[in-house]
Amino acid sequence: MPLARTRPVATALPTYALYGEQGRSLGVDWLHIESIAARSRLHDWEIKPHRHDLLFQILYIRSGQVKVSAEGDAWQLRGPCAMTVPALSAHGFAFSRKVDGLVITVLEQHLRDLLAHEQALLAQTLRLRAQALPREAADAIGSAVMALRDEFTAAEPWRGLAIDTALLHLVVLVQRALGQGERNVDDGDRAFEHVRRFRTLVEARFREQVRLSDCASELGITPTQLNRVCHRVLGQSALAVMNARIVLEAQRELAYTTMSVKQIGLGLGFADPAYFTRFFLRETGQSPTTWRQAAQSMRHPSA
Repeated sequence: MPLARTRPVATALPTYALYGEQGRSLGVDWLHIESIAARSRLHDWEIKPHRHDLLFQILYIRSGQVKVSAEGDAWQLRGPCAMTVPALSAHGFAFSRKVDGLVITVLEQHLRDLLAHEQALLAQTLRLRAQALPREAADAIGSAVMALRDEFTAAEPWRGLAIDTALLHLVVLVQRALGQGERNVDDGDRAFEHVRRFRTLVEARFREQVRLSDCASELGITPTQLNRVCHRVLGQSALAVMNARIVLEAQRELAYTTMSVKQIGLGLGFADPAYFTRFFLRETGQSPTTWRQAAQSMRHPSA
């Protein structure tokens, strides 16, 4: 039940990777799992309104209470309950001190890739929803959450495949549960819809060095309007969004492939390797080679 209708959440909300960590990114490691208490305890059990630029979250609460504020609405839930929070959705929480549960944070694009052939499920999943759970559904979701955590923390063969399988199982169970008497929150703001469509377009064409004006044209708005909504929702320009996606892919390929810097640049639409290096240096503060060496040393600290 909603507690109160409040003023729409301010558009200048901070945008975090994980709450309180502005400098961190899940760009390479696309999944994070932790107890709700682990982070909320650091902030006196209150997570102030904010949004995530690239991340989708599932919150599962076994016991305890949470007061949720989301997109100008507020309501209170008691465990067992679950909530899904897509990227860009403004949200905040106030937890009881004895809350017991976990939060699963996923790079939203990875989830989109996994559900690319299940568009109905994807559309339902990428919505801001929360609901108390009947005991049977809560037990099943709790078991799925623990199975995902076990695969995430293990180092068994085919770990990535096992994690994806466990994540998909969890998503299906959560959507089945939330589809019964669902609590749906929709901000109804055209700016958010423009940004979501723009991000989808960038994801599909970031290797083509597409022009900003062409993106705006496909969205049916002007480049000025596109920049305005990106600044409003994301706090950065449309060009910065496009550049960030290119950098993200470059970082992934530097970290996880043996392709040369030149090959990576060519694959991202840079005909001139020197220009790619200058672009990467400008955006990250490091050259591609230096970034790759640092990433490899973090993945293999004893090497």
